Amino acid sequence: MAGVYGPTGFDMSSIVTATLAVMVGGIIIVVLLLVVFPVAIMMSGAIFAALIGTTSKNSVDAQHEDSELLAVSEQNPYDR
Repeated sequence: MAGVYGPTGFDMSSIVTATLAVMVGGIIIVVLLLVVFPVAIMMSGAIFAALIGTTSKNSVDAQHEDSELLAVSEQNPYDR
């Protein structure tokens, strides 16, 4: 008798091992849902916002290339 047997005749050590394996899997899923997925969604949103901002700025700068508005928008208001 190598293992500890319960009242049903099953080896209790294998049941405990299987239960721990299921619990570890559940913990991994919870960590993915609470930590990894929200961070991935926020980072992809930041990348998407940066792409839209860069594209919009380049488009507007090209449309107003010979305007004084472009010079005003690119100067630093804190330089005197």
